[in-house]
Amino acid sequence: MKILVINSGSSSIKYQLLDMENDSVLASGVIECIGLEQGILTHKKAPDTDAAIKIVVEQPIPDHAVGMHLAVDALTHPEHGVITDASEIDGVGHRIVHGGEKFTTPMLVDQSVIDGIREVADLAPLHNLAHLTGIEVAQSIFKCKHVTVFDTAFHQTMPAKAYQYAIPYEIYEELHVRRYGFHGTSHKYVARRTAELLGKPAEDLNIITVHLGNGSSLAAIQGGKCIDTSMGMTPLAGVIMGTRSGNVDPAVLKFIAEKKGLSIQEVEEMLTKRSGLVGICGMSDMRDIHSAIEKGDERAKLALDMVCHRVRQYIGAYWAELGRVDAIVFTAGIGENDDIVRLGVLKGMEPMGVILDEAANAKRAGEWARISTPESKVDVLVVRTNEELEIARETVKFVK
Repeated sequence: MKILVINSGSSSIKYQLLDMENDSVLASGVIECIGLEQGILTHKKAPDTDAAIKIVVEQPIPDHAVGMHLAVDALTHPEHGVITDASEIDGVGHRIVHGGEKFTTPMLVDQSVIDGIREVADLAPLHNLAHLTGIEVAQSIFKCKHVTVFDTAFHQTMPAKAYQYAIPYEIYEELHVRRYGFHGTSHKYVARRTAELLGKPAEDLNIITVHLGNGSSLAAIQGGKCIDTSMGMTPLAGVIMGTRSGNVDPAVLKFIAEKKGLSIQEVEEMLTKRSGLVGICGMSDMRDIHSAIEKGDERAKLALDMVCHRVRQYIGAYWAELGRVDAIVFTAGIGENDDIVRLGVLKGMEPMGVILDEAANAKRAGEWARISTPESKVDVLVVRTNEELEIARETVKFVK
């Protein structure tokens, strides 16, 4: 069974074709700069193998329909393609950023689902409307079942005490202002994979998943269900990220706006695109920050320390919520690859039963690795996330 996973953005389309007989990636690609003067298609055949083939096509891509047809051309090309015809695709899974309170599980696409995604689009206007465009174009090409998988769905098991804001209740009722959380597909996949690796039912485990990348979030997962997560109504909340501030005192927005003569939109743009790591030290890539620290850059050191401090705070809070922690799991770009950040986050947790194996932590994890010692009372793992595989698996359920 072949499943195509699509993530349609406002000016891009990411895709991955998977063979669900063995969960292998047949091809992947990204179409960028849609609607600009010059677009780019980057396509990879068998990207995870030694026989990988990469091609790059540069041409004007005026809209998503042209972009999607380019992807089909690449997937069916005699040399770097992996199928002969679009009809070989058995199902299409669509990543949707925001499902609001309306969508708590993956859904088979029909008119009511399309209307529902549009209804909650004001919670993520740039993303959801682009997703709808992607669905419309894909449905015109691929005559199979289409499934939506929502980033927010996994966190919909949070109790009201965790997702409510302490604002007038009628604001929540009218505008649905609450905490939703994001990266849910990643947290769900990693938690399930952790249970498999530990050889225990997910229902018996309490896990803290630590998704650290340019965007970062943590989740407290009890018995396979999320009971709390660090992001809020938007992905701006929580820990410090590449360009996002994470949590700040809400009154800071008014203070900065008045002192700097900025609108609320301009302050939000600052907190979203010019804060976080880049705001502290001018760099958003953790590799650059480590290099700067080695050269004595004090602000780079401050940025690293702040990130580790905030992540450790959330781990402590979720530990208190869960009562017992069986595993702490790092994932995503920084979580999977940055041993310095992992060490900084876990440093000093030995009295809590977390004992890091520094030699194991310093090695490349690959698909997964245990980086705690046998004496550690809590398993500490690094698990490579795979959101596309999770979306594909959910799509298969509907196709079958």
